[in-house]
Amino acid sequence: MSDLHALYQEVILDHCKRPHNFRPMPDSNRTAQGYNPLCGDKVTLFVKLDGDRIFDVSFQGSGCAISTASASLLTETVKGKTLAEVESIFAGFHDLVTGKAKTDGKGPALGKLAVFSGVSEFPVRVKCATLVWHTLRSALQGGEAVATTE
Repeated sequence: MSDLHALYQEVILDHCKRPHNFRPMPDSNRTAQGYNPLCGDKVTLFVKLDGDRIFDVSFQGSGCAISTASASLLTETVKGKTLAEVESIFAGFHDLVTGKAKTDGKGPALGKLAVFSGVSEFPVRVKCATLVWHTLRSALQGGEAVATTE
């Protein structure tokens, strides 16, 4: 087993079994729901904005290991970031999981999110990995419709 594959399994499974920021946030000022009908993943994302910066973010829901780990890592990654930074990270993450990642080093640093690089080899799992990201976009845009991967 390659080192990257082992890391992928370890990080994904850890965040699935013990998701970070898995809690309701009664004082959030943005909330959105997401649903992946293909896999059955459901997520509610809570965001507390302070100006154009994400002060706090959490989630609740149920889903597969990829979906839950993605939500957990999203909360760690975007906390404290500006909306512009979040949009840049979303674009880089989406390129990574769809196999369109730039190799020129000019994209955003994805940190731990890089463990999702293997998702591009399984196109059906891309929707699992990106559900919470689409849900975050919906929350930030003040959308009331359920974000979906369809």
